[in-house]
Amino acid sequence: MKKIFYSVVLFLLPLLFLDGCSRQEQDSSYQIFYLNTDITKLIPETVEVEEAEGETLVRKLLKQLQTQPDDAGLRQTIPSDVKVESVNLTAYQITVDFSEEYYQMEATEEILARAAIAKTLLQVSEYPYVAFTVGKKPLELEDGITVGAMSEDSFVENPGGQINSSQKATLTLYFADKKGKWLVPETREVHYSSNTSLDKLVIKQLIEGPKTRGLQATIPPGTKLITVTVVDNVCYVNLDEVFLNQNQEITEQVVLYSIVNSLTELESVDKVQISVNGDTSGKVRYIYELAPMYEADSSMILKEEEEVESTE
Repeated sequence: MKKIFYSVVLFLLPLLFLDGCSRQEQDSSYQIFYLNTDITKLIPETVEVEEAEGETLVRKLLKQLQTQPDDAGLRQTIPSDVKVESVNLTAYQITVDFSEEYYQMEATEEILARAAIAKTLLQVSEYPYVAFTVGKKPLELEDGITVGAMSEDSFVENPGGQINSSQKATLTLYFADKKGKWLVPETREVHYSSNTSLDKLVIKQLIEGPKTRGLQATIPPGTKLITVTVVDNVCYVNLDEVFLNQNQEITEQVVLYSIVNSLTELESVDKVQISVNGDTSGKVRYIYELAPMYEADSSMILKEEEEVESTE
């Protein structure tokens, strides 16, 4: 049984639109989401875009977001000093890399601008996710949390006007036992920001390590989560090279299924694929290939009763 519970309705942004339509109305018409001058909401404007597809279309939409609209009550979404350095399209995701000036935006402006950019680009139907990087590195919030890819599910109208809200989830995470040969579940209640996806939260909690005495972390400390996205119930986890500096006393199988079993506890995840710096051609260590999409393995969970003392 999946072990994930919500205690607060998800509210991300005060997206109070004048027009609820966010998909293109015809081949050349797109909704470009601008900010109002008070920087309190997003307002869509229908714009005719010269017929294009793929990266060319994405760049045309970004150009519109960088242009001051004719309506004096609106302002351009991407500030003039923020440059679009590159655009990268994968099989399912658009990644936009911005210049370092992106971080000069105030928090409220950045949240709304990010939402406006994502809402605009998500109209390119082949790409259900939009990710942000700054200087080729994943976008980070002030508290150090990496911003994951955004999808249509990232947006919920919030009449109350909250930009962020606190949520609570009960996660089941799997760590290594003291011998490094088995997985032991640890149930953890976590409070987190509403702009953090649950898949990202799981990986972040695994990197932090266990809170139960006698258990061991399976992901090396200092490992950076580059991106994590879920498409068609497959969670794609992209970690940096520090992930390969694993504790050799923990078996490779335990390392792998610590991640897989933890993520598949989420309702939205059935399989997991891991990459290192975006590369799936290597191995977790010596045996297990990165490329396959792994399903949970309950045989790795410690069956015998073993008392563990909580450190909390």
